[in-house]
Amino acid sequence: MKVDIEDVLFWMDAIRNSDDRYRTLESFWKGQVRSKVWIAEQLPAFVPVTPLNIIIYGGWNGVLSSILFNSKLNIEHITSVDIDPACEEIARTVNKRQEMLDKFNAVTHDMCKYIAGADVVINTSCEHITQEQYNEWLDNQPDDAVIVLQSNNYFEHEEHIRCSIDLNDFTKMSNIEPFYRGSMDTPKYERYMLIGRKERV
Repeated sequence: MKVDIEDVLFWMDAIRNSDDRYRTLESFWKGQVRSKVWIAEQLPAFVPVTPLNIIIYGGWNGVLSSILFNSKLNIEHITSVDIDPACEEIARTVNKRQEMLDKFNAVTHDMCKYIAGADVVINTSCEHITQEQYNEWLDNQPDDAVIVLQSNNYFEHEEHIRCSIDLNDFTKMSNIEPFYRGSMDTPKYERYMLIGRKERV
């Protein structure tokens, strides 16, 4: 996958202009970027070719959005939702080219309370919320949306409150019907990913 150089320049602007440059740089660690590229590489096989409306929960600094815009996906719009208000301006800068085309917006909101329709729903922050919060979040998602979930077994991180022991454990916790399951090794932890739809009741 190739990234447009104009987007890379906006990434640098986001880092340069950030009030906490180190925290912003964390978005670009190898493990973080590779886990997002993993989504961009796998997702096209499971979604229609029609223009997609995508919502990313726990969108952080907008790096995943930018990577998806540079992928093979046909994207109409991406909304990046994060509870941290510091992320909104950074995410908008990272995705400045797409924002100027009205294809991107960043929203400061609690993912469990934000309700909107989408063709694809992505949550890469499953380890940052309790099972009760996750269940509330999942209940609010459209029944026909393709759902992408990521988590890990990095229990040592102080912000991780709902890690998984392994891929099977993550699958059981997620309550979706997956048509893709995978894991990725990183130097510090194992990353898990599911792509599927909500379980039919």
